[in-house]
Amino acid sequence: MSIYTAKPYIDDKICNDVVSVLKSGMIAQGPKVRELEEKFSKKCGTKYCAAVNSGTAALHSALYAAGVGSGDEVITTPFTFVATANSILMVGAKPVFVDIDKKTFNLNPDEVEKKITDKTKAILPVHLYGLMADMEKINKIAKKYNLKVIEDAAQAHSAEIDKKKAGSMGDIGAFSFYATKNMMSAEGGLVTSNNQDYIEKIKSFRHHGQSPNKRYNYIDFGYNFRMTDIHAVIGLNQLEKLEEFNAIRIRNAKLYDEYLNEFEGVTTPYVPQGYRHVYHQYTIKIDYKVFGYSRAELINKLNSNDIYPAIFYPQSLHLIPTFKNDGYNDGDFPIAEEISGKVMSLPVHPAINESDIEKVYKVIKKI
Repeated sequence: MSIYTAKPYIDDKICNDVVSVLKSGMIAQGPKVRELEEKFSKKCGTKYCAAVNSGTAALHSALYAAGVGSGDEVITTPFTFVATANSILMVGAKPVFVDIDKKTFNLNPDEVEKKITDKTKAILPVHLYGLMADMEKINKIAKKYNLKVIEDAAQAHSAEIDKKKAGSMGDIGAFSFYATKNMMSAEGGLVTSNNQDYIEKIKSFRHHGQSPNKRYNYIDFGYNFRMTDIHAVIGLNQLEKLEEFNAIRIRNAKLYDEYLNEFEGVTTPYVPQGYRHVYHQYTIKIDYKVFGYSRAELINKLNSNDIYPAIFYPQSLHLIPTFKNDGYNDGDFPIAEEISGKVMSLPVHPAINESDIEKVYKVIKKI
């Protein structure tokens, strides 16, 4: 049997609940969306929540609500999915990259302060692979310079620092419910905050700028970012299983750690004390000079044994045309560039069991 990096969980209850929504006649944004907002907000430990139709829409809406706009700058990481930086462009602002921490692969707070200017409006850390960024240091910097903090928590559903949940430690949190996430709704996103004004702005923004309280009263520019009740009911089912799914991911990660730590040249994920990593991805770093094989050679060998790892992400964002045209060059962020050439994510999702992990280990050991 093939072992893939992702396998969305769909059971009979999800299918039956989707059919029930379809039969109800309330297919678009309705009571199931409101229920998901309420329950997810409670899970995150925030007062308010707004559902949208993608993780990108969540980031876009969060930046809009925080007042980020044309001419502003937002500090973020170059080692992430492109939606993080694209969302900054969507509000007319400029992404300003800083390098990452060599252990966590997250935004390095020690580099942030160097890039703050009078145009800086916000810091946008990414909780990469399911491990939260150093929010204590980031929040301290933001407070010093009166900046907003927007958490990109697309990969970090129920991740924690000292029992505080992702999406609750910044001004706003943005989540993705894409099909491969720890919790999914096929497509979708949610924005969390303790600031009611932000959430009210997002609820207007997601519905063409219409007032949440009065139909056809357009108070600002907006988009069609609404989530449907079909997607919401999938999300509700997934939310019920989120802790179970995360527990399996954490168990699988520990098994990988036990197996892979015997190999020189393979670095397993680093988890700081007090952090709860939820392993959206189990990402290792391959030092080919020590390991003896390149990442590509290892992937080919795994593929020939029906094991399909993935690379997240093969190129630092400052080197793709969209952002390189802003004057970025090779060598600007050496750690991000190095890591992008060495990381590889092994299957860790809840459908993976101990025998699958043992198979991965044996293939690596054999070569």
